[in-house]
Amino acid sequence: MATLEICCYGAECALNAEQAGADRIELCAAPLEGGLTPSYGLLQTVISQVTLPVHPIIRPRGGDFCYSETEFRVMKADIALVREMGFPGLVIGLLDAGAHIDLQRMEEVMTLCDGISVTFHRAFDLCHNPYRALEELSGLGVDRILTSGQQECAENGLVLLTALNQRSQAMGGPVIMAGAGVRLSNLQRFVDAGLTEVHSSAGKPVSSPMHYRKAGVSMSALGPADEFTRYVVDEEMVSAMKSMLQ
Repeated sequence: MATLEICCYGAECALNAEQAGADRIELCAAPLEGGLTPSYGLLQTVISQVTLPVHPIIRPRGGDFCYSETEFRVMKADIALVREMGFPGLVIGLLDAGAHIDLQRMEEVMTLCDGISVTFHRAFDLCHNPYRALEELSGLGVDRILTSGQQECAENGLVLLTALNQRSQAMGGPVIMAGAGVRLSNLQRFVDAGLTEVHSSAGKPVSSPMHYRKAGVSMSALGPADEFTRYVVDEEMVSAMKSMLQ
């Protein structure tokens, strides 16, 4: 039976995902950035209420995964906090300027994470050579790689996902976990390809409870945005996905 990891952007979403049957939670903030390190308040609330394994993402900003020394210090401080709080794992990824795994820094990360699980996230999908990256991450002792097969959505990356999974299993390397566009309608394709873990936001849009909605004012620096709609975990979708995997 494949493992179902649900990406959650809030405490209520994490609780709903657990109730609906998820196996593990990736905890993030800032969905429009693709996931950033959660606040202390979110970390504390979730770890005190959720019994599932929860793996917070360690990502100090949006954009690429080639970090300055100052940003790396922030990441190391966040790793120390997550480990001190008792989380069983975390999600992280660092690349160098050549789009290869930043081996020196990842070695330091693995030392700091001794005793907890490490997932290398979709920074993998921006790396120069996925097979080289797989070998390097295997050598580092990373537990899993979250990847779309270097495509915009994992369904389009199934050929590479399958090849990576077969190679990693042969070498006793990291679990290859499919993520990005994984949903109920295509879930069986990943199972049929031999993947043992899948990652999904399983989300749905919900409307704000606010009755008065100020027009012409946006909180987004990137242009107009819908301030009155947000995505939350769809419990029915999680439950249906878990049932299919069983």
